[in-house]
Amino acid sequence: MKRFSLPIVVVIMLTATAATAILLAQQQPATPTLGDGPWTYDTYEKGTRIRVSVVTKGLSHPWSIAFLPDASMLVTERPGRLRIIRDGVLDPQPIAGLPQVQAGGTSGLMDIALHPDFSTNRLVYFTYIKSGKRPDGSAGYWATTILSRARFDGKALSEVREIFAAEPYGALPGGDGSRVVFAKDGTLFFASSHRREPEGPQDPSKDFGKIIRLNDDGTIPKDNPFVGRPGYKPEIYSYGHRTILGLTLHPQTGALWETENGPQGGDEVNVIVPGKNYGWPIVSYGRDYDGSKIGQRPWQEGMEPPVVFWVPSITTSGMTFYTGDRFAAWKGNLFVGSMTVGRIPRTGHLERIVFNDKGEQRRESLLTDLKQRIRDVRQGPDGLLYVLTDEEQGALLRIEPAQ
Repeated sequence: MKRFSLPIVVVIMLTATAATAILLAQQQPATPTLGDGPWTYDTYEKGTRIRVSVVTKGLSHPWSIAFLPDASMLVTERPGRLRIIRDGVLDPQPIAGLPQVQAGGTSGLMDIALHPDFSTNRLVYFTYIKSGKRPDGSAGYWATTILSRARFDGKALSEVREIFAAEPYGALPGGDGSRVVFAKDGTLFFASSHRREPEGPQDPSKDFGKIIRLNDDGTIPKDNPFVGRPGYKPEIYSYGHRTILGLTLHPQTGALWETENGPQGGDEVNVIVPGKNYGWPIVSYGRDYDGSKIGQRPWQEGMEPPVVFWVPSITTSGMTFYTGDRFAAWKGNLFVGSMTVGRIPRTGHLERIVFNDKGEQRRESLLTDLKQRIRDVRQGPDGLLYVLTDEEQGALLRIEPAQ
């Protein structure tokens, strides 16, 4: 594969515009305080009226949920804490045993997932940003994305082991995003975002901007698409990604679906095919933070187009397909979190996307009046939907049929 190279001036420009975007985000008005609820809504699908209630508040920038067999929930907080909710009550003490994470800005603790055999082996997997020492010994930021696993006994983590580190470590903070999901064959997918590395997503010798496929112990499956190919890391499953903030499996096909953020416009939902290139930063439906075009056109032969995209951006986050029976009219719909629309604060919401066998049919925006940044959405074992708000005073919300 021909290496994609950016001129030094372009790299500097990308770094400067990303820094400007981070500064602007820090200056945005505070999100309105979430009320106590509940709230009821009529939705587009006939007979589907919903009730949204607060399960718990008091979470600091929650990132992900995992449902335990006893119906309690593990919740990650970006500052580097793992919390547990039992019977709707948030334990005031974080779970002990979590390794130290690099927190601040978009860095920190991110996704969490249970091993498919969790009931017997008690293994949990989690992703986070980790700091390291610069090779030359100088001071400054030096970090990467890590996948670790541990055993959870209901009270604390033990046998914590780092099973994969995205290579190489980098000096640019930001561009973070990571998810982990298990496939039906027992392997797992681990998302490693671009981390503001302009060339990384197209460079097969780096893990930046890639979806990684691993065995449950962190070793590399022998049937990965690039195993044995010179110049390519064998863990790579797909490449050309930007900030990956959602991964889920299609309930019928088992295919891996992904959400990733563009800069201004160009947020995407992709169906991931092994070995394929998803285009970043050569093609995009979005523009850079200074308004300039990214590439000459939004598509190119040999690069996979998205199945859904947004212009302007909705700042996509977690995603899930609804497969339960509590909302009959929503079965098979894709739900995607949104944190801001068009870079305007207080516009976060939940998107519902309807597909048929030909493609997308329609989209519906839900929970817009709450004006919260939605970080994740998951279906619980009770067939209801659960939503995390990405706020300093974050909350876990439950969506159920209204009486």
